[in-house]
Amino acid sequence: MKLLLFAPLALLLASCAGYQLGGVKPAPLAHVKAVAVPMFENDTQHPRAEALATSAVTSAFAQDGTYRLGSTDNTDAILEGKISKIKYSSLRGRRFDTLLPEELNSTVELEWTLRDAKNPTVILASGTSIGKSKFFVDANLQTARNNALPDALERAGEALVSRLANGY
Repeated sequence: MKLLLFAPLALLLASCAGYQLGGVKPAPLAHVKAVAVPMFENDTQHPRAEALATSAVTSAFAQDGTYRLGSTDNTDAILEGKISKIKYSSLRGRRFDTLLPEELNSTVELEWTLRDAKNPTVILASGTSIGKSKFFVDANLQTARNNALPDALERAGEALVSRLANGY
């Protein structure tokens, strides 16, 4: 009689035996618990883009929660990054003048390297992350570009953190 009572309970508990709580980090990053994010470099002509990129990446780390953020003194890894490209392409032109764009696409490319904090010559991960944003051309094109850049950097930051947290 006891066997009949405990058999369904044993089957129920065994059905979730392979599930693991929490994120599964990539194997080379299993020991990393905290990451430092110093100011990104800027290889473009866009002013203050490095501050926007650093802010977007740290915000993505905080939102993901897989890694803690810290200073270079008390972390396991240091994320070095730079904005390598900001490109604009036309999505849609005006009805009677196709050379005058109405809607543009901005593409931001971040190159990054995650180094071991104890031995900076050891590279734990590296890659390129891309973020895109669409925007309408306003009377002031420079203002429209400036307003679209944080969104593209946010998407690139989310792609970077996803790659570090999930492996893809």
